[in-house]
Amino acid sequence: MRDFKKFEVWQLSHHLTLKIYASTRNFPKDEVFGLTSQIRRSFASIGYNISEGSGRNSDKEFANFINIALGSSNEAENQLILAKDLGYINEDDYQIFLGELTTLKKKLVTLWSRLKAN
Repeated sequence: MRDFKKFEVWQLSHHLTLKIYASTRNFPKDEVFGLTSQIRRSFASIGYNISEGSGRNSDKEFANFINIALGSSNEAENQLILAKDLGYINEDDYQIFLGELTTLKKKLVTLWSRLKAN
């Protein structure tokens, strides 16, 4: 069994999710059940899938969950764009989030490739 907390991709995901939760506290109250909830869920889903996949019995199964985490990261990126375009996050914060998310996505692809090779 793998310890998901030791994976750099999980650590990055967790850190980014905490930052998103803090940032979305400033979103309009009428977005609580809309974009606020969705963006939090998509960022959290990345880490959820890493942790769930790490508990699977094979690299192939783990790779599948990493692939799902990558899909969640694309969803999160789309929601970041929407939040910026709606004026809920400023350009500077958007660029910081996007840079960290892009780094995470690259690391997910690298891990996925290594797992698929086994």
